[in-house]
Amino acid sequence: MKLGWLLIAVGAAWAQKGPSGTATDVKNDEIMNVVRKTASQAVNDTQIRVVGINDEYNVGVGVVHRARTQGKQTPNGIEHSQITEVYHIISGDATLVTGGTMENAKPAAPESQVVKVLNGPSTTGGAILNGTSRKVSAGDVVVIPPNTAHWFSEINSDQIVYLVIRIDPHKVLPAGYSAK
Repeated sequence: MKLGWLLIAVGAAWAQKGPSGTATDVKNDEIMNVVRKTASQAVNDTQIRVVGINDEYNVGVGVVHRARTQGKQTPNGIEHSQITEVYHIISGDATLVTGGTMENAKPAAPESQVVKVLNGPSTTGGAILNGTSRKVSAGDVVVIPPNTAHWFSEINSDQIVYLVIRIDPHKVLPAGYSAK
């Protein structure tokens, strides 16, 4: 008899879970189209889509590329206060620095695309001091939590191209956004 009540309780809890979400596709053709369109730019961050997940959080999907510059990379650190970023390197290789202290840190302009579409509230600045450096190349995945300064201190190939997944538990990104 106790097992019967347990099954009823589990069934009731399962029923309260609510309906499941709807899967969203971002096709490789769409990703590669963004890569081709923006290849001539030295730096580009294109948010392809922001998906609302069951009114609980948002997930952004974008493509970023950064071209190698002559000489040293221009220090351009950034950190996001509410977004976790997941980088999946598509092509190229570089040195990514995370953590540490960002030189000349200042809040990103609230009306900027960085804040309104890409990353939510963020801090920008120069080089990162005392961070952790790692070599990254095609196929690698890096998870960058909120409030973690990051930048590419060196790009070894012509450019680094990566898919970025932005996990947004505070819903600061515009759900329903599509670059189409």
